Amino acid sequence: MSATRKSQDRHLLSSPWVIDTRELGRRPGSSRPVTRTAEAAHAIGLEGVIAIPVGAEVELDLLLESVVEGVLVSGAASGTLEGECSRCLDPISERIEVDLTELFAYPDSTTEATTDDDEIPRLVDDRLDLEPVVRDAVVLAVPHVPLCEPDCAGLCADCGRKWAEVGPDHRHETIDPRWAALQERFPQDQGE
Repeated sequence: MSATRKSQDRHLLSSPWVIDTRELGRRPGSSRPVTRTAEAAHAIGLEGVIAIPVGAEVELDLLLESVVEGVLVSGAASGTLEGECSRCLDPISERIEVDLTELFAYPDSTTEATTDDDEIPRLVDDRLDLEPVVRDAVVLAVPHVPLCEPDCAGLCADCGRKWAEVGPDHRHETIDPRWAALQERFPQDQGE
C-alpha cells in the first residue's frame, strides 16, 4: 500500500463525517445514537448563492440501526447558511436543519448487488461516510433564490440603491431616445 493511500485512509478514519459501525454489529434491530460535530471541508449548498461555508460546524444528531441489508441512518444535520439576498444583495445568515434517512448497504447484500453505486451508498470496511448524504440533503433544502425578507423589493435598476431605503416616490426621468434630439433642440424652460 502506498504512503499516499495510507495517509488518505488515516484521514478518513479520523474524519468526523465517517462513522465506524463495528460496535453496532450486524444483528437486525440493534441501534446506537450518534451525536457529533463535523467541519465542512467544502461549501455545502449552492456555492456562490447560499451554503454552509468551508470550515463551519455541522451538528449531527443521528440514530444508526442495523437492518438485514445494511445500516439505516436517520436523524438530523444542522448548520448555518451564509449567502446574499438575490434581490438586494444584503448578506444572509440563517440556520438550516435537514432530516436524514439513508440506508448504507452491506457488501455482498441483495441491495448492494441489485442497485447501482450511485443509487445507495455502501459500507466500506464497516464504515459509512455521511458527508455526501448531508451535502445532498442540504442542496435540496436551501432556497434557490434566497431572500433577506420575503417581501424584499430589491434594487433600483437605474441607480442601484435599495428600494427599502429610497422609498416608493423614488423615480428616474427617462427620455425616449426617439425624442432626445428634440429635447436638445428645444430645451425646457426651467422657470415655468
